[in-house]
Amino acid sequence: MTQVAPDRLYRRHRFPAEVIAHAVWLYLRFPLSLRMVEDMLAARGVIVSHQTVRLWVEKFGRRFANDIRRRSAGRLGDKWHLDEVVITIAGKKHWLWRAIDQNGFVLDVLVQSRRNTKAAKRLMRKLLKGQGRSPRVLITDKLRSYGAAKREIMPGVEHRSHKGLNNRAENSHQPIRKRERIMKRFKSARHLQRFVSIHDPIANLFHIPRHEISSDHHRELRTEAMQMWNEIAHLQAA
Repeated sequence: MTQVAPDRLYRRHRFPAEVIAHAVWLYLRFPLSLRMVEDMLAARGVIVSHQTVRLWVEKFGRRFANDIRRRSAGRLGDKWHLDEVVITIAGKKHWLWRAIDQNGFVLDVLVQSRRNTKAAKRLMRKLLKGQGRSPRVLITDKLRSYGAAKREIMPGVEHRSHKGLNNRAENSHQPIRKRERIMKRFKSARHLQRFVSIHDPIANLFHIPRHEISSDHHRELRTEAMQMWNEIAHLQAA
């Protein structure tokens, strides 16, 4: 993969790479509003508007997320949990379809206006294209659309359909629910899709299951995640 020189990546921006990357990291790593990030930067003597932070997130956050997604291609789990949750936007229901692996890493997300077999097939096709392989096991809730879509898209894959087996996928929606409250709802389906497409790969990078490892190992993994973030954001050479 061709590396982008730091001076080219941050060219024509008044603030240095460290400030821009830190603002993007704050907004995407924690459930903060744009104005909260603006205030946190101001406390450190960096005066920048929340609108500028938004533009940084859209430009640099997408680039960082795409880089993380490329690096993780083919390295995520082979047991896929699929789930969907309703998101109300401007009084209209939309469905956020999400797939995660057995370790809680997000595989893909797709915002759709329907909760039917056609929508389930779109998600599965997108997953197969993005992951480049079929799963060993597919786990869903009792929604019949999953079974119908699976029989057409992934006929040879084992399918386990049970409400209690899919708690991991259902819990994966919580960060977006928090964002929905902080942002006072998403403005459009496009806005939601854009946000989750940037947010989830970066959340994957910093996803460390605390309850399964020791404190020392957790700190080591956190340090490794920050080192990779610095590399992706071109901070080491900036």
